[in-house]
Amino acid sequence: MSGPEKITSTAAVQVPHKDTVEFMNPEKKEIISSFEYLRKLFIMPDSPDKFIEFGHQMLETIHDFFKEKGGIHSSITLPELSRIFDETAVPDAPNLIKDVLAEIKLKVAAHSVKVGSPYYVGHMTSAVPYFMIILEMIIAALNQNQVKIETAKASSFVERELVAWFHRLVYNRSESYYQKNMQNPRVALGNVTSGGTLSNLNALLVAREKAFPPSGSFPGVREAGMEKALRHYGYDRGVILVSARGHYSIRKAASLLGLGEQNVITIPADSKHRMDVRGLCRKVDGLQSGKEKNKTKIIAIVGIAGNTETGSVDNLTKLAEVSESVGTHFHVDAAWGGAALLVDECRALFQGIDRADSVCIDAHKLLYCPMAMGMILFKNEKDLNLIKQSSQYVIRRNSVDTGRFTIEGSRPFDSLKPWAALKIIGREGYGLLFKRARDNTDTFQEILQRRRNFEILNSPELFILIYRFVPQQVKKQLYAWQAGKKLSEPEKREVRKKIGKVNHIINALNIKLHKALRLDDTTFVSRTTLESTRYRPQHITVLRSCLINPLTDRSILEEIVKTQNRLGMELWPDFEPAYLKALNGVRKNFAGGRGEQEQGRWAL
Repeated sequence: MSGPEKITSTAAVQVPHKDTVEFMNPEKKEIISSFEYLRKLFIMPDSPDKFIEFGHQMLETIHDFFKEKGGIHSSITLPELSRIFDETAVPDAPNLIKDVLAEIKLKVAAHSVKVGSPYYVGHMTSAVPYFMIILEMIIAALNQNQVKIETAKASSFVERELVAWFHRLVYNRSESYYQKNMQNPRVALGNVTSGGTLSNLNALLVAREKAFPPSGSFPGVREAGMEKALRHYGYDRGVILVSARGHYSIRKAASLLGLGEQNVITIPADSKHRMDVRGLCRKVDGLQSGKEKNKTKIIAIVGIAGNTETGSVDNLTKLAEVSESVGTHFHVDAAWGGAALLVDECRALFQGIDRADSVCIDAHKLLYCPMAMGMILFKNEKDLNLIKQSSQYVIRRNSVDTGRFTIEGSRPFDSLKPWAALKIIGREGYGLLFKRARDNTDTFQEILQRRRNFEILNSPELFILIYRFVPQQVKKQLYAWQAGKKLSEPEKREVRKKIGKVNHIINALNIKLHKALRLDDTTFVSRTTLESTRYRPQHITVLRSCLINPLTDRSILEEIVKTQNRLGMELWPDFEPAYLKALNGVRKNFAGGRGEQEQGRWAL
């Protein structure tokens, strides 16, 4: 299979002015606004012909988007895009549907990112099954509002069934437990959310309510607020503990819950990019010893089952033990990795997840659903009663409305997508998809290692591989320095200093390489900076690949590495002088009076 061409098509290159659509569609006619015209837009056609007409036009747009030759992105610049979308006032006159669809094709689809391309291996957004387009049309046509049974009859039961499926994957309670609670309107096994951010917020809101419950004259933190809650229970602050690899939504949740981002305490990650359990224990001991200036309530400990940067899974069993010893809420952010529980071969990675008080899982990641939907699950089916709400016109106190238990109000029937996907693909099908992702991850790692100019910086667990471009001779030198034996303390400090200088140069090289890959645009990987690699605590710039697209194969991965190696070697001459200067500085420092044998320790 050959890679996407570097030069994009004419349609992608052109920058349409606001009048270009009219020029390309000379039959466009002016529409007179009338109620009769508008009324027809809301009436279901007598026959499916109209749907077929517009459906054909829509599918043609989608087909052209996927089949158009060119790069991952169109060649248009961001300033040029801003000139396309430069109308500052709401349109006055109506337009024909076909004309607006033509405008969408020209202005929007032509300049959208081809995230489904098998050469796009940089983010968690991937190809989706084509039937998802049909499901999205059904969701829009039914237009159910999940907040209330009056606007979401069957769909409310679909949602609760989906939540029960995943609750059972995580907690594996008895059949009788699920028969009793799955469709029981008095409790909730969890919620469907718009994604991991809302799921984490939901979990930590429940954790906050559990940390400061009603007591005597104190009505609880929900009514009284954090200031009065802390005062009543004799604390100066409430904190959340999470790995340095934790998602930034944890900080957002702390801000929204009135805890403050400063009270999200990050525990360093170990060399496998997982929370350092000993570091967690030291921090917990310090917080509870009374030695700190402020008396602290630990509201929650957050584990990660597939962090977004490296895919690593925390030691959930150890984190559960610490949480239980403290008596705090244990939440697991499994937005990325949780769907892998569908496959028995992956379950060992998640040992201890059943001891979590709450777990979040996203459907738009490893369930291969379109953006965006998540789930938050609670071990105790009564936990969501802590945040239960009611209103006079919806979600009345004794109703069966799902919205009583959710942070969000109006929500679409997005649960149809994973519910249908699980029926169409099944656990066996997802097992095959995850096997392909694992095989692609192993293949990509093998190709990178064979090229010799790359350094792998994680042992991938859930289909994310991080690495960097390092010319072979530089990599050998870095490894030789790290392996140096019988060094005095001054020598060790000098070596660390030189490793730091070289890594600083390689960081700059990889940043420039990533920008060059964006300009080349035939492939895509993302980029991040980590302090938990073999060079810890130094921050290392790495390239990040997410290898879940089932359309990606060995030949494509070979092309991706070939392109990166070519561009990296083209850029290396700009950085080599700085590297040689750093290298010679080491040699000079250790050359005096040491003899040839000692000098050889620093040789390439």
